[in-house]
Amino acid sequence: MSLPVRLGLFYSAIFVGTGASSPYMPVWFAERGLSGAQIGLILSLPMLARVFTAPLIAVWADSFKLRRTALAFLSLAVMAAYILMALPLGFAGWTVVWFAASSAFSTVSPLTDVIVLNRARRDGFNYGWPRGIGSAAFIVANIGMGAVLTWGSPDLVLVWITAAVALTALGARLLLPPDPVHEEGHTAKVSDRFAGIGELLRDPAFMTAAAAAGLIQSAHAFYYGFSTLAWKQQGIPESLTGVLWGVGVAVEVAFMWFMEPWRRRVGPRNLLVLGGLAAVLRWTVMAFSPPLWALFLLQPLHVLSYAATFLASLQLIERLSTPRNASAAQTINSALSAGVLMGVATMASGPLFDHFGAHGYLLMSAMSVAGVICAARLYGVRRLDPA
Repeated sequence: MSLPVRLGLFYSAIFVGTGASSPYMPVWFAERGLSGAQIGLILSLPMLARVFTAPLIAVWADSFKLRRTALAFLSLAVMAAYILMALPLGFAGWTVVWFAASSAFSTVSPLTDVIVLNRARRDGFNYGWPRGIGSAAFIVANIGMGAVLTWGSPDLVLVWITAAVALTALGARLLLPPDPVHEEGHTAKVSDRFAGIGELLRDPAFMTAAAAAGLIQSAHAFYYGFSTLAWKQQGIPESLTGVLWGVGVAVEVAFMWFMEPWRRRVGPRNLLVLGGLAAVLRWTVMAFSPPLWALFLLQPLHVLSYAATFLASLQLIERLSTPRNASAAQTINSALSAGVLMGVATMASGPLFDHFGAHGYLLMSAMSVAGVICAARLYGVRRLDPA
């Protein structure tokens, strides 16, 4: 089996879990009587803390000889936490356990990105191919879990994501290459690893790129946390929710697999701006609860608001970092886009949904506008100019 396929299967193990948890864990919490504000708080706390937890986990991950070792341990820890979620812990208990699970699992994808980006550059394959395989698995989970919920209990969401993370732990050992953390064969001191983080945090170009991508990506918070519930209020069943999510991700897969030449011509800065503008349009229209046919027309904008923004951020962050701090760079980027900014937006989304319903998407539009403004500032960064 070729390396890109093996890497794609590992991404699949990751995203077959997130494809069920992202749209349907709010349903699981709601079925247990939690309000929108409580659900928003549970989902947002690990995101808010990610600006601290993600760099710490990255420093810990770089203490191993092989990059895949940390991924296996993280996946096993998440599996144990998901099993604990099945207990009748109540709001406080579920908050603590979900915090641990989400904090650990959120670093699995960016740490995998480091491996795949390095291998893609070294071996000459398109990063989008293995990542696209993972996105295809996300679609399967969206539609599959939605279909399951038409006849089964929301408890099956937890069963699904627990089985998925068990596959991730196994895949870390069997599918990932034994790439060393440090090419020279030695493990850097803890002080050196923290110094690499400090260099990034003091770099205005790096922080501007991370903030721009983070604002646009975190503007998906209302969609991730409450689209299923908002559509349910409109009378759209969970089975169609899965299809709607799947449409957006299907276009994302096509973009990653077949649009690589166009993406290279456009460049990461232009791609980031395009993604931000698409996000402004998408969330503004969705704030007014468009009918089902219009939702199917809006969902393909996910290819720009998410996929284009994501790929642009990976490339920008890679260019603005060094091999010495590559893990920290990608986890800091993730900590902003899927962390503190996403956490603030998710926490705000709960009360917004409770009081204003789908109009909460308007906050996401404002965040996307701010992201476009930050992205425009990157045109003055010479390190990002074409060689």
